[in-house]
Amino acid sequence: MTLPKVLVLGGGPDSEREVSLLSSQGVADALTRAGHQVRREVIDRIGVDELRALGGDVIFPVLHGPWGEGGPMQDVLAKVGKAYVGCASAAARMAMDKMGSKMAAARVGVPTLPAVVLNAKDDEPPVGIPCVVKPVHEGSSVGVHICTTRERWDGAMIAVAEARRQSPLRVNMVEQAVVSPREVTVGVLDGTALPVIEIASAVEFYDYEAKYNRDDTRYVVNPELPAGLTQVLQQRALAVAKAIGVRHLCRVDFLIDKAGDAWFLEINTMPGFTSHSLLPMAANAVGLDFAALTSKLVQMALRDQE
Repeated sequence: MTLPKVLVLGGGPDSEREVSLLSSQGVADALTRAGHQVRREVIDRIGVDELRALGGDVIFPVLHGPWGEGGPMQDVLAKVGKAYVGCASAAARMAMDKMGSKMAAARVGVPTLPAVVLNAKDDEPPVGIPCVVKPVHEGSSVGVHICTTRERWDGAMIAVAEARRQSPLRVNMVEQAVVSPREVTVGVLDGTALPVIEIASAVEFYDYEAKYNRDDTRYVVNPELPAGLTQVLQQRALAVAKAIGVRHLCRVDFLIDKAGDAWFLEINTMPGFTSHSLLPMAANAVGLDFAALTSKLVQMALRDQE
C-alpha cells in the first residue's frame, strides 16, 4: 500500500516559532521512519495559493500560537481543500482563547478557577492574591506572571504595560492561583483519553525554559493520585475537548490543589512534538511510538477530510 505524501509545516509568525521548528522536524522525521514521503516547509504566514502549490496529500501543520494554532492558519487550510491534521478553525479559536475555553469547561460542569479579563486601569488584583496574570491568546507560558505578593503583582503590571506597548492588541487575564499545586495533563487522541502525566518542575513555575530547555523537569506517567481522580481527569479532558469541538488530538492541563480537587487550566490543540513533549510520551505509554502516532494522525486527517 502506498502511504500518503505529507506536507509538514513549521515555523509561523507566533512567539512559539522556535518550538514549532523543533516540533515540525520531529514530526517530519517520525513520518519518514513510518514510511511516508515527507516534505517539510518552514513558513511565516502563508496564503491559499502558496500553500496549495507546496503539494502533499495531507498537510500536518505543526504550528504553535495564535496564528498557527488558533484559527487563521486553519482558515487557510480549509480553503486549500486538502486533508489536514488538527482542529477546524472554530474549535481552534475557542481552544486558543483561555477565557473562552474556561467558559466551555464550565458549561459542561468541569471546575475551573475564577478569572477575569485584566482591566489595565485597575490597581487592585481582581481575584485577590495569589493570582496568575497571562495573555488570553498565547501558549507555552509566554507572558505569564505568578503573583504571590503585592510586589509581584505590581511588577507584573509593569511588565504587562511594556508588553502591550510592543503588542497593542494583546489581551491579558487574571486567574486565581492554586498554592503549591500538582500539575497534570491528559492527552486526547481521536476521542480517547491517554494516561495522565504529572509534571514535576524543579523550579517554582513550569515556564518556557522548564518546558523546552531544562533537563531537570520530571514527568511521571500514571502518577499516584487520590482514588478515582485519574478517571475523573480523563473524563473531564474528554468533556472539554468535546465541548470545544476538538478533532484528532489535544492536550488538556489541570491543577490539583491540596484538597485533591482538580481544576481545568487550558487546552492545546496542537501540542508539542519535541523530545520533552507530553502527548507523544502518553501515546508511547499505550504502545504507540512517535512514528506510529504521527502516521495515525495522518490517517485520521484523510478519514475526516471535508
